[in-house]
Amino acid sequence: MLIPIILSGGSGTRLWPLSRTLYPKQFLPLVGEKTMFQQTVSRAMALPDVQAPIVLCNEEHRFLVAEQLRQAGVVAREIVLEPVSRNTAPAATVAALCALGIDESALVLIMPADHIVADEAVFAEAVGLAIPAAREGRLVTFGIKPTRPETGYGYIRLGREIDGIKGMREVSEFKEKPDLKSAELFLQAGDYVWNSGIFLFSAKSYLAEIEQHAPSILTSCRAALDDAAHDLDFVRLGKEKYSACVEDSIDYAVMERTKHAAVVPIDTGWNDVGSWRSLWEIADRDECGNAFIGDIVAHETTDTYVHARHRLVATVGVENLVIVETSDAVLVAAKDQVQDVKKIVEQLNAAGRAETTIHRKVFRPWGAYEGIDLGLGFQVKRITVKPGATLSLQMHHHRAEHWIIVRGTAEITKGEDTILLSEDQSTYIPLGTVHRLHNPGKIPLELIEVQTGNYLGEDDIVRMEDIYGRNK
Repeated sequence: MLIPIILSGGSGTRLWPLSRTLYPKQFLPLVGEKTMFQQTVSRAMALPDVQAPIVLCNEEHRFLVAEQLRQAGVVAREIVLEPVSRNTAPAATVAALCALGIDESALVLIMPADHIVADEAVFAEAVGLAIPAAREGRLVTFGIKPTRPETGYGYIRLGREIDGIKGMREVSEFKEKPDLKSAELFLQAGDYVWNSGIFLFSAKSYLAEIEQHAPSILTSCRAALDDAAHDLDFVRLGKEKYSACVEDSIDYAVMERTKHAAVVPIDTGWNDVGSWRSLWEIADRDECGNAFIGDIVAHETTDTYVHARHRLVATVGVENLVIVETSDAVLVAAKDQVQDVKKIVEQLNAAGRAETTIHRKVFRPWGAYEGIDLGLGFQVKRITVKPGATLSLQMHHHRAEHWIIVRGTAEITKGEDTILLSEDQSTYIPLGTVHRLHNPGKIPLELIEVQTGNYLGEDDIVRMEDIYGRNK
């Protein structure tokens, strides 16, 4: 039994302003129409004899994961919510414990949710090659054949070919992210591969290794699962026990210490999309080396990446730039310095700015809302409610709300009354009134909400009932 484990805990700060804390890069369609999370799930589900995946994600992303799985037509075996991030070793340990509970002989394929694999047939072939070795107790990683002296990746030095398994090598040593000179030497040597962070092993073998080399991780993860609570389609790990777990990667905790590591070198067009330069490298480019997404007009522009989401972007006489436009922020960076975008994110976080956390359009399990205007004592939003979806029964201490229906039908609970409104009709929700919004129709419900009051923060919501199990 092969169970894919999708690790979806990253925040993707280097791809700001598109990637944000509550909507990170793995949930964005940055390459193609599907999001990277959906591409990863589809890649996993295309493998032979594969079972439903186990997904580990940040608690704040649970509804994004559930919705994107629904769109992909995939039902997860488990969606496990991490109350805090503890790196890949604890996440893989939790997943292996879950898999072992399903089948004692289960193999697990650990896959980060934010990678691009261009040649999925080659990837599937490599997984097939690794399965017999994993069944025999090998802990297999997949090494990417390098195409340049990259300083942003760790490296694996290839050892001898493993007897009887063509294409599989022993691991000679792991190398940290090198400086440029070392990376050039690795490339010239020809026996180094990039460390992809993708692994295949039996759940039992991995847990035996983690017990030997990092027993405290296993103890904490077992305790967190023992304290876990089932909430709708999610498994919430025990917060206190999981928070006590040490942070460590699979590489440090196990792979660099085990005697059973193996590596399969592959050339799949892999990219971890760790920066805007990475996206430029894999994008379709014009004869001037430009990659344009959105409404772009360019003159005397070369080797530049422009991503425009909401409006026309024009460039004149520029080269080697990255320009990214969103509704509330614009990034302009030299292409060879985009790794430092995280420094901008740090400055914004230090200043308490919301632009690192959310977009103006915020997705919820029932639909989405988008900020249109904000002023002293008022705020205007566009709200979309999916067919059949229902917002929580709630009230506000500090604001009143005016709702104007622009498309579809709204069933509105207001105090003791329930009313139906259709297009061009409106209602007023006074401050302190208990209310709820439901879309009984078969098309999305769209309305304009005008909030008025002395405080308009999203934390001014008192929920009485919520079908999604939210308490905030």
